[in-house]
Amino acid sequence: MTDSSTAPAARTADRDLRSFIAGLPKAELHVHHVGSASPRIVSELSARHPDSSVPTDPEALAEYFTFTDFAHFIEVYLSVVDLIRTPEDVRLLTYEVARDLARQQVRYAELTITPFSSTRRGIDERGFMDAIEDARKAAEVEFGTMLRWCFDIPGEAGLESAEETARLATDDRIRPEGLVSFGLGGPEIGVPRPQFKPYFDRAIAAGLHSVPHAGETTGPETVWDALHELRAERIGHGTSSAQDPDLLAHLAEQRIPLEVCPTSNIATRAVHTLDEHPIREFTRAGVLVTINSDDPPMFGTDLNNEYAVAARLLGLDERGLAGLAKNAVEASFLDAGDKARIAAEIDTYTTAWLAP
Repeated sequence: MTDSSTAPAARTADRDLRSFIAGLPKAELHVHHVGSASPRIVSELSARHPDSSVPTDPEALAEYFTFTDFAHFIEVYLSVVDLIRTPEDVRLLTYEVARDLARQQVRYAELTITPFSSTRRGIDERGFMDAIEDARKAAEVEFGTMLRWCFDIPGEAGLESAEETARLATDDRIRPEGLVSFGLGGPEIGVPRPQFKPYFDRAIAAGLHSVPHAGETTGPETVWDALHELRAERIGHGTSSAQDPDLLAHLAEQRIPLEVCPTSNIATRAVHTLDEHPIREFTRAGVLVTINSDDPPMFGTDLNNEYAVAARLLGLDERGLAGLAKNAVEASFLDAGDKARIAAEIDTYTTAWLAP
């Protein structure tokens, strides 16, 4: 039974913490390009392409974005991908995603982009690259938000997609200026990580960082494969890592960050309930945890809400949340000067908030 005398105080504290989160400078490291399309943008794109099955009514999208399992999520996700058909669509999406990030005080984001999904649908590869770069540069000037790219392989599309993604990521004639990393997404079941080793080797040789998804819907062995075969510097999700104490110890000792996305894990049924989420095990083991939103509109969340979820699960106050924000800055691929600048901004904001 809740003590009625303390309930109002708890609600006030929660509101105050959410207000703190709303103004907290942040970095986001695991957020997908198409998966970040707001209902407004999805409905606009769907109206442009009336042969699509995606609803044009923003309210109907909430029901459309209710997933039965991970496979259903991938099916719905790909139907939204199919709305991105021209460089103008790409530019609109990218710019509007940056606007939504800026509203949440995101100073820096590494946006996961799957170019194969667009080029195989007939979008000119040069037009695609020009569109994301034009949006990136405009967003930094107009919103103050820096965007960088992670090109990821859609694992369900097989080695053909791996070859195409590696080519686009490593060819200096086409590779965009903002590209910093190389990833692997899509379903994990039936898509073993080791087969992608040659493509990650090429990307790493070209100066890109390795950031594959692993251990989201499969066991810790998938994370080990990502570390050993793909030379992962960060792990996307890594949810099942909590099942292997040796893996947790390795991640903590080597300071290999996990890109944790709590609400996403519930929406795709990777974890049954938030209270069962392994984020507590990660932090107790000393793993560097970053908080991210993954595909926020599809999961009915945003980065601010994910910080509020983390605060509840980990029992964090303002300083604890500021520490999480600084984890993301540390784990990012920013240069040292930009890391120091954003970290200092987080400290200044937190000190001012807590000042008497």
